[in-house]
Amino acid sequence: MATTTSEKPLRILHAVRAPVGGIFRHIVDIAAGQAERGHAVGIVADSLTGGERADTAFGQLAPRMKLGIHRIPIHRAPHPSDFVVWLRFAHLVHRLKPNVLHGHGAKAGAFVRLRPSARSSIRIYTPHGGSLHFGPNTFEGQFYLRLERALMNRTELFLFESAFARDTYQARIGEPSGLVHTVFNGVTAGEFDPVVTAPDATDVVYVGEFRHIKGADLLIEAISRLRAAGRSVTLTLGGDGEETGALRAQVERLGLTEAVRFIGHVKARYGFSKGRLLVVPSRGDSMPYVVIEAAAAGIPMIAARIGGIPEIFGPHEAGLFAAGDVGAMADGIAAALAAPDRTIARAKDLRERVFMHFSQKAMVEGVLAGYRAAFARR
Repeated sequence: MATTTSEKPLRILHAVRAPVGGIFRHIVDIAAGQAERGHAVGIVADSLTGGERADTAFGQLAPRMKLGIHRIPIHRAPHPSDFVVWLRFAHLVHRLKPNVLHGHGAKAGAFVRLRPSARSSIRIYTPHGGSLHFGPNTFEGQFYLRLERALMNRTELFLFESAFARDTYQARIGEPSGLVHTVFNGVTAGEFDPVVTAPDATDVVYVGEFRHIKGADLLIEAISRLRAAGRSVTLTLGGDGEETGALRAQVERLGLTEAVRFIGHVKARYGFSKGRLLVVPSRGDSMPYVVIEAAAAGIPMIAARIGGIPEIFGPHEAGLFAAGDVGAMADGIAAALAAPDRTIARAKDLRERVFMHFSQKAMVEGVLAGYRAAFARR
């Protein structure tokens, strides 16, 4: 009979392509929580991305990872090297003998599920948005849709971090034969401590990656519109990424160099201190950690009504604006800054909601419960 988590410790191997952003934070938190509960855990991740931040995080985590941390060069898009990478991954699995293979994101999820079914192990997939962000009418969207369909029933358990991701997957791909669980991302107890606003705080702050899907360019455009309308709004951008150069050029082009500052990649809580209102302008998201982290710290915030963000806000939807709509974002910023007492009161209510539903402990236990259910079904 297959091992269950209630009988003895599991051997769990997490796989991810890029060790950056919220997906990386999710894996680090899950892996650390599983190790604390006595399971033997390991991580496979791309060696081409992440830089010093990933090296530092892995260095801190490594002593707790009994199955080790393994870096393999994995390209983001389909690449001729993918077959060789999969062979290296398969060899690693053969050597480590995990009984839980947990793939995060489209490419790592594919590597995990290309493994043949085995009575002694289960294959888990968490999309984290991934292939679901591609438009179904694009070439990339069609490629990933076909790939997901081909792999759908080679999956013992789907673990979605939001109802949005679950529903989007089932609408675009289909109903899996494997188990489907939804487990919200969660934050640690220390992240509920308040953040003190810095003396040099600007009116608005953005904290996150500089990628098209994250929408920092839309926020810059919204600030430009507000200033053109006579509102002297200022902005701090905390982050870095592939669009850094384009965003700096946009600020120059719009004549905003005196109103917008870049502070580079910063820890979330430090970034939160650099503005009086956090804006999350995403074009697409599933369950972004920055929203949960900010809500936990009681940060005044408005966000795009996209993906799983409304699930975090719950009844506090007055803090949401239409995704991709610069005018709606600008109006939301103006309204939030014009009524600070109301904005702060909403932040306090949202903090209580996150405390109840989005803890790291609940996330780790939910993931392990999913594993138990998948083993029981085997």
